[in-house]
Amino acid sequence: MGSSQQTAVKTLLQRFGTTFVEQAEIPLKDTPSPLYRLLVLSTLLSARISSDIAVAAAQELSTAGFRTPQRMAESTWQQRVDALGRAHYRRFDESTATTLGEGAQLLLDEYQGDLRKLRDAADSTRQVSQRLQDFPGIGPTGAAIFLREVQGIWPVVGPYFDKKAMEGAKRVGLPTEADRLAELVTMADRPRLAAGLVRVALDKSDENPLG
Repeated sequence: MGSSQQTAVKTLLQRFGTTFVEQAEIPLKDTPSPLYRLLVLSTLLSARISSDIAVAAAQELSTAGFRTPQRMAESTWQQRVDALGRAHYRRFDESTATTLGEGAQLLLDEYQGDLRKLRDAADSTRQVSQRLQDFPGIGPTGAAIFLREVQGIWPVVGPYFDKKAMEGAKRVGLPTEADRLAELVTMADRPRLAAGLVRVALDKSDENPLG
């Protein structure tokens, strides 16, 4: 990669490359509990609410002990509402409490509580996305969030840079093809690059966010 691209990528990762998983303090690895916590986070981020509040809600649910689909399904609706309320996840707390309970039960029923079984049952990244969207509260946006964040530990779904990430890449003069973007960083840093590109795309200023 050219020196200008190297500089752009380095600046992007430094300024905007914090993933939602890192914000929520989820130690993401290819085991059932962290993967489920990412699914919950993706569900919370799918609502029309600020990402900071969604991240805080994920942390509250984790603190309450709802780190597995079993624990989430065993919790009461009111316990979930209370956890969401402590994070100021207003307007959506009651409906989301229901959604999380139903999603946990679906994961237990269909995949024995293990999202790796969902991945292994799919023939393509598109099928993984479609299966994720079977969960209540997860639409195309939520599935894209999950895939952007998980690609560092699920090579089979990567490189994954969705339409919003590509908008960010175009804005800062980086390639707009997934394979070429992936070549700019290590596999472990692909989620950070995707996160940074999405933040750049969402930036409302008229100037280049990288300066």
